[in-house]
Amino acid sequence: MAISGIFLIIFLLQHFIINITSVFSESIFNQFSHFMGTNFVVQFIAQPILILGVVFHFVMGFVLDFKNRTSRKIKYVKYKGDANASWMSRNMIISGLVVLSFLGLHFYDFWIPEMNYKYVEFLPDDPNRYYDELTHKFEDLTKVVIYVISFGFLSLHLLHGFSSSFQSLGLNKYNFLIKIIANIYAIGIPLGFSFIAIFHYLNS
Repeated sequence: MAISGIFLIIFLLQHFIINITSVFSESIFNQFSHFMGTNFVVQFIAQPILILGVVFHFVMGFVLDFKNRTSRKIKYVKYKGDANASWMSRNMIISGLVVLSFLGLHFYDFWIPEMNYKYVEFLPDDPNRYYDELTHKFEDLTKVVIYVISFGFLSLHLLHGFSSSFQSLGLNKYNFLIKIIANIYAIGIPLGFSFIAIFHYLNS
């Protein structure tokens, strides 16, 4: 669970770096996106691994949540979860479900049209189409609001998941440094993605 989580954290950072270029340069964004969309290693090796990583991470999340809930045969007479655990850690399954639902929307918005463009309709390669496809998705205010709310839940998920992943790997001696990096990442990356969506809506 920890390893798959770290793998997805690295992917999310790479995804953000490419997408934030759309705010500063249409040309650079198109170049990055065209490379990612046409590179054999990315498309036929990295992409399937990523999809398997996402599926594995969420399935294991449900499995671990079920094990935690059923591990104690006799329930507590009185349970006060916030005594030794944050809201984020106690509700990872909730924030995870919201993120999973958002991924479904994101796949519907971007991945499925991309697969249809290249492998169903076999349309000619256009290295300059990516920016317009991105900005078009954020012309709808309702969709922008859904994206921003989803990024908020992603932040809550990362605030616990990032640092706990490294703790699960036994790196507790770096706990203070990991928590600082985790907090910066968990707030900064979702905030950055929200900024991208809002920016393109305001400029559409």
